[in-house]
Amino acid sequence: MISAGYLAKRIAQRPDWLQVPEVEDIYSVSNCISDDFMDYIKFWRHNGYWFFDNPEIIKELALANGVAVKDLTFFYYEVYEEEFDEEQKTWTSFEGESFPTNVIQPARKTLHGYDVVTFSVGTIPECSPLSCNHLASEIKTNSHCLLESFEEAKENLELGKFDKGEPGPLRIFAVYTVEPIN
Repeated sequence: MISAGYLAKRIAQRPDWLQVPEVEDIYSVSNCISDDFMDYIKFWRHNGYWFFDNPEIIKELALANGVAVKDLTFFYYEVYEEEFDEEQKTWTSFEGESFPTNVIQPARKTLHGYDVVTFSVGTIPECSPLSCNHLASEIKTNSHCLLESFEEAKENLELGKFDKGEPGPLRIFAVYTVEPIN
């Protein structure tokens, strides 16, 4: 797995239209349901994976733009080094964009599961089909609408269980929470 970086989000409770009682809230990498802390792309402080190298950068941007840090959940992501083409049923390697990427490893992190995310444009995470496309109603997830293991994510992709979602390629992310910055 590759250290992709950090992001802060406002965690949404399971929407009523997602008919999966086991899901309590949405920890997806995409911002379709649980919003990113702000529209950060325009500041060009993100790394080559379109996340942040450390949580301090997030805090700086949030404070400078009137975003309350205390209302955010901080995430750290690792991404599998290959992406899946659901049409060709093949795995191919990919690289982050050419922006500098120097992710500082968190001192402590808590793994919550694995998300599968679409990257049809190839840059920023687009859609997390487990939540966005209701695939959690067909694929067993945990209370955060994530898969329990990397193997489960890879197997579900290879079996075509994500074919009904948004177009790929698709990437597998390990989703961790980290302590917020004070």
